[in-house]
Amino acid sequence: MKAQYLLRFDDLCPTMDRARWERYLPLIARFGVRPILAVVPDNSDPDLERDLPDTQFWDKMLALEASGATIGLHGFRHLCTGMGDSLIPVQNGAEFIGVPLEMQRAWIGAGLGILRARGLHPRVWVAPRHGFDETTLRVLREEGIGVVSDGFARSPFRDQGLIWVPQQLWRPVTRASGLWTICVHSNTATDGDVEELEGFLDRFGDRFTSVERVIAEWPIAERSLGNRLFHRGMVFQNRLARMRRAVNEIWKSHPRREA
Repeated sequence: MKAQYLLRFDDLCPTMDRARWERYLPLIARFGVRPILAVVPDNSDPDLERDLPDTQFWDKMLALEASGATIGLHGFRHLCTGMGDSLIPVQNGAEFIGVPLEMQRAWIGAGLGILRARGLHPRVWVAPRHGFDETTLRVLREEGIGVVSDGFARSPFRDQGLIWVPQQLWRPVTRASGLWTICVHSNTATDGDVEELEGFLDRFGDRFTSVERVIAEWPIAERSLGNRLFHRGMVFQNRLARMRRAVNEIWKSHPRREA
């Protein structure tokens, strides 16, 4: 099977940068993309307060869901102050790692309640900064959220009673086979990022799928040895890249003395 792609938009909330986000809407319509929309239910993260609250935000999310998008629960308030080891070690700081069971139940329950009260139907978990633990997974199972949009793998798999739809890319990259989710942060995307995605859609638009189709069409079994090895390789590459960035920052902060 040739490679298939999913598109995921993170950090969606009423105070996001509307002008930057709206650059993507013509692409979604033109290519018939059915993305994952990772919506923050009750944003309290100052970094996501980039515009005046959009009074039409929830109606716009409803319209996109009606056209085939999948709504993702993107945490609760997006306050990523906790520290600890995530099941997907990508970034430092997280909203859910190490949080007690009852508090995670309250946050996830409240987040789902907010989205459902707005008429949305959240089906997928999208953790802010990829930060979550086994307690999070337990609460998701209890709440009936059966799909996690995360994990390093070449294909969807089952683990801990949930379906994992892997997310491995942060920009369009051509792959020969497998399922690849491209994560977009519209708040910080440049015009060049939008143009790059448009060019990729021009070439491979017919290979973009949806969460609904993935669940219906892919043979989803327990995580294979190949996917476990792929996970380890991606984690190693990520840690190496973070170390390089840290070294570069140290180097920049200590300019070389002129001879």
